[in-house]
Amino acid sequence: MIDLQGLVSEYGYWALFVGTFLEGETILVLGGLAAQQGLLELPWVMASAFGGSLLGDQTAFFIGRRWGRRIICRFPGWEEKIEKIRQKMTRYLDLWMLSFRFFWGLRNPTPFVLAMGNVPLARFATLNAIGALVWAVAGAGAGFLFGRAVERYIGDMHKYSLQLLGGAVGLWVLLMLGRAWRKRRKKSDCVR
Repeated sequence: MIDLQGLVSEYGYWALFVGTFLEGETILVLGGLAAQQGLLELPWVMASAFGGSLLGDQTAFFIGRRWGRRIICRFPGWEEKIEKIRQKMTRYLDLWMLSFRFFWGLRNPTPFVLAMGNVPLARFATLNAIGALVWAVAGAGAGFLFGRAVERYIGDMHKYSLQLLGGAVGLWVLLMLGRAWRKRRKKSDCVR
């Protein structure tokens, strides 16, 4: 039998770091929920998510600066998102750099587009750090408060916490795999 509680306690912060480095919203809320259940510490959940998000988006910015156009050609599904990002950039650049990670589906392409739009590194890094901090605190806090609310209405959630957490993680993994599969099925219209 798998000791899910032991896995979460031992690898939870690393899973949060990696999950928020790559994408993040669901794993961050699950981290807050795990903190509410006493499996993780809320400040460390926030710190792991902050570090993962910050480094993930900084890395994407550097990759976008160097290979952005080539990479975007490989992801034709980003074309509509890129146009949305460019519209936001022209009207609300600083606000967009602070808040892009709050818009599902636009987080990953945004640093590429910003880098290709010649946004200065120092400006992006500063606003990226502030945005990552706000996002990590808000997302982990939301998961924590969600756990409190569920516990208040269900009662002793500890009986079911590992099953709920395991089910949520399993669902997240399935959604990410399905999303990756759909992306691979799309063909690129870009000329290489």
